Parts: sequence; C-alpha cells; structure tokens
Amino acid sequence: MFFLGVGTAIIGAASGNIGLTPFQTGLLVSAQNLGFIVAVLAAGALSDSMDKPLLMSTGSLVLATSFFLYYLWRLYPLNLAIMVFIGIGIGTYEGVADAMLLSIHDRRQSLHISVNHFFVTFGCLAITLYLVFLQMDWRRSMVQSAAVVLALALIFALSRVGAGRWKAAVSLKTPTAQTASSAPAGGLRQRITFLGKQRILALFLLLAAIAVGIESGLIGLLASFLMELRGYDLVASKIGLVLFLSGDAAGRVMLGFLSGRLRIAGLLIVLSAATAACSAVLLFVRLPIAATGVVLVVMGMTVSSLLPLLITMTGMLFKDVAGTALGIMKLGIPIGGIVVPFILSIVSRLVSFQIALAIFPALAAAGCVALAASGRMLRARLALAASRPTA
Repeated sequence: MFFLGVGTAIIGAASGNIGLTPFQTGLLVSAQNLGFIVAVLAAGALSDSMDKPLLMSTGSLVLATSFFLYYLWRLYPLNLAIMVFIGIGIGTYEGVADAMLLSIHDRRQSLHISVNHFFVTFGCLAITLYLVFLQMDWRRSMVQSAAVVLALALIFALSRVGAGRWKAAVSLKTPTAQTASSAPAGGLRQRITFLGKQRILALFLLLAAIAVGIESGLIGLLASFLMELRGYDLVASKIGLVLFLSGDAAGRVMLGFLSGRLRIAGLLIVLSAATAACSAVLLFVRLPIAATGVVLVVMGMTVSSLLPLLITMTGMLFKDVAGTALGIMKLGIPIGGIVVPFILSIVSRLVSFQIALAIFPALAAAGCVALAASGRMLRARLALAASRPTA
C-alpha cells in the first residue's frame, strides 16, 4: 500500500522535473484512473474465487515493470500507455489487499484496514518529500521503487492465505434476518446481479466518492489556498500540506483503535460532521498561523478514516462476496478524485476560488446527513452481520 501511494503521487510530484504541461499531467491522471477502474473491479471480483496472494503478486509484477519503464523513453504517448498499467497495478492492490485482510482477521478489522491505508498516505508523503524537498533524481526513485515492488511480487508468490473461495451465505429463516451479506451461490454474474440490487452498496460508493473527493481535493489545493488566500510563502504552504498529511496518517492509526465493530456507523457520522466543521473554519475563517497549523492537523485526522471505515463496513456486510463488493464500492475512489477537482476548477474559473472551496464543507455535511438518515439501518445490519458465523 506504500507503493500504491507512491504510484498515485508520482504524477504530480515528478511532473515538474519531467517538464510536463498541466494538460499532459491531466491526461496522465485520467490514464491512471482508467487502469485503476478496470483493475479494482476485476481484481476485487477475482479475489472471491482465486488465491489472493497470487493476484497481489501479479499486480506487483505489473507495477514494478511500469515503474521501471515510466519515462525511460520520453515519447509521451508511450508513457501515457505505461501510466494505464501503473493504474492497473495500484488498482489490483486496492482491489485485493483489503479483501485479503478481511479474510485473515476476524476481529479489529477496522484497525487493520486503517493501518493498511495509513501506508497509502505515508507513500504519498514520502515520495513528495523525496522528490520535492530533497530534489532527488526522480528516475532513480522509480527504479528503486520498481526493485522493491519486484521483491514484493516474489514474496506474494510464495505466500498463501487459504483457498479464498467465494462461499454462499447461510440462508436465514425470517425476512428481517435477510441481510446484505446473504448472497446466492453462483459465479461472477450472480454476484454482480445480487450486489447491483443492494442500495446500501450504492450509498457506500457515493460516500467513498465524497471522502476521496474531499481528501484528494484538499491535498491538491491546500498549498494554493494558503498562498493565494492566506498570504503564506511557498515553504510555509508546503509545511501546511505536510501538517495535513501528518494528521491524515496519524488519524488512520488512532481512529482505527477507537472503531469497535458496532461503533463504526456512529463514528463515521461524527467524523463527517467534524470534517464539515473543520473545513468551514479552515477555509472561511482567518486564523493565526499557530491555530491554522492545529486545524490542519485536526482536519487531516477527521478526513483520514472516512474511507477505511467505509471499507470495513462493506467487508462486514458483504463478507461472503467481500472482494466483489469492495471492487464496486472502490469505484468511488477515481470518481471522487476526478469529479470534485473538476467541479472546483469550473467554479473557480466562473465565480471565484474562495466560493469554490465551499464544496468541501458542503460535501462533508451531505455525507453526514446521508449517514444519519441511514444510521439505524446500518447499526442493525452491522449487529446482525457480527452475529453471523464466519463462512
């Protein structure tokens, strides 16, 4: 997951060193998301019927090869195609890793998922510091990353986590006991048909898009906000971004310990409300420098666990088809990462940058309302899923 973060952040971190225009960088982001969408769906579905470490090994081979080849030659169309394969590699990691953790751990699943995604943030932060602050050779960093990921491919190829076969859920007698985790036996088509009828999964996909949109949007615009609207210089704005990412990383570990199996729905509501409040204060209230630093850290912590907790809930409610369900839910990652920045750029151009920033508290508040409206149903289904024996 560390190298998932590296693969995600490398476009922005190295684009200046490569000499890419904003248009070319945007196309690379789109190409990566295209590969990610295909891989997260395919790998998630396959993880319910295939050996998960084997899938991780395959994804590692694709990612290692893509890292090594990225801008080895300066032909832009070729590197655009290579970026699709980087997206496929990180999409495979995203589609399989959480499903594998859920199959390994029967308890404290939210903690394991949160720690797993801590390393995504850590990878983003590390490659940014490595390339931007230390001004290291970006090609050397890609070759080094490729070597380590290739070693991971070997480790995964020699690992086993059990059969990983998709199992039919136990049929329950009463209509009220029929939960989202009760799936009919069958192949991929039956799984997709069943999951397509689950409105709660559609809600989770929407909430994932909101969570990722807020997090990625803030990461992309925070430095510009601090410079343009708060008067910070280049170094101070980068420190602000590091404070936000540090809060994000720390929050994923700390909140993972706080999220018990039946407290996740309530914790998500609280975090969404806190995200709305913190983003409103940060973006629309002029604060002293020290107070801004504190709010940046707290803001990072409130945003940090929105996606990991959604992943945990999805795995709990659809435990028999966790890989396929997570693959569908995680479509919210590229959707949020594309749609929210696009809306921000349009509103910034047509109205103003300050007004465009209102999308962050508005999205967080909308997520809070959606969760609160579904809170009783979520708690009931989580309680029922916790009472079911593990297949």
